[in-house]
Amino acid sequence: MPARFQTIADFCDQHCQNSGMKNETVDASVRASFGDSDQSGLALGGYALPGRVPDPRPAIDQAIEAERIGMSTLWLSERWGTKDFGVLAGAFSQVTNDIKIAAGVTHFQSRHPALLASLAMTAQGLSDGRVILGIGRSVDKMWSAVGLPKSTNASIVDSADIFRRLCRGEKVKYDGPAGTFPSLRLTDVADVPVPPLVFAAIGPKGLALAGRHFDGVILHPFLTPEAVRRSTETVRNAAEEAGRDPRSVRIYATVIVASGLSAEEEAAVVGGRAVSYYQIPTFGEQLAKVNGWDVDTLVDLRKHPLLAGVRGAADSVLERDQMTVVARALPEQWIRGAAALGSPSECWEMFERYREAGADELVLHGSTPDQLEDIVAGPGRSDLAVK
Repeated sequence: MPARFQTIADFCDQHCQNSGMKNETVDASVRASFGDSDQSGLALGGYALPGRVPDPRPAIDQAIEAERIGMSTLWLSERWGTKDFGVLAGAFSQVTNDIKIAAGVTHFQSRHPALLASLAMTAQGLSDGRVILGIGRSVDKMWSAVGLPKSTNASIVDSADIFRRLCRGEKVKYDGPAGTFPSLRLTDVADVPVPPLVFAAIGPKGLALAGRHFDGVILHPFLTPEAVRRSTETVRNAAEEAGRDPRSVRIYATVIVASGLSAEEEAAVVGGRAVSYYQIPTFGEQLAKVNGWDVDTLVDLRKHPLLAGVRGAADSVLERDQMTVVARALPEQWIRGAAALGSPSECWEMFERYREAGADELVLHGSTPDQLEDIVAGPGRSDLAVK
């Protein structure tokens, strides 16, 4: 095992013996200190294969490019068909050396607990401990449609505990909200740390859940800096109330980025993606409320002729140019007030607002790593650092 991971294990083991703390509590506080930061004190990650893709192979070059330009974390938003996290995490691990590899997100119930833990620990072994597992809740209708159990707070908390125990090589016997598992154990486990678990959350209950039980939180795209500030406070307060170090829970703020694009391309990258979130019933309302916006605006959006008869995510049905047309029904503030647009320097000014709001790392979304060099490694970063 590389020396840096041996040191973590030694620290955790010794600290647990001295304090009587559980491993996962120590792991959380240790892992949270590992975020790579640039001179401005803000780490930047990015997505491979954002949105719908018919071919997963471009992800390999995107991973190489993400590491080359200095990104901290490479994220993958898992979609069944071409974006399986286990397969791509293994591939990423073999073409990169240092960048962290994160699911953003997968779900506990989409894989058997032993399979999910096995996937994570195999990827950890291949990558020398660089994997982060982002977990989401999704919507009840989706789980009903595919015949899998819905997420509840109780099932999520218990699933996180089962995952960590399996990754540590423990035998698990469980009967509760997360299912019935008479006897689970991974026979062989790589000598690497348990991957950090981060939870995707929007509302106060989900944010508090992340603060109490997870190593980090992934905040949703299209949150304003003020919404990120409020969300961060909710997470930190919940962590403190649970007896945890509030700074041990890493805050990942997802930010849609479009720099140096034509007006048409910017509308497709930003506006179309906004539609994909806001058109989903209940979910769109929740996102609007977090930002303090009028939810009645969503009525006009959903009445758009192109959305007639659409069930589920619009971007799984409509083409890119159609999503751009629908986006014109959204107020400009709903897009420009919660994304980083314009020149690299203008984007960094928005990044700084998110950093001041409490974000430990920004997850740049909507553009692939090969489109982000001017921002991630460009003068905008150094200009901000000297202010």
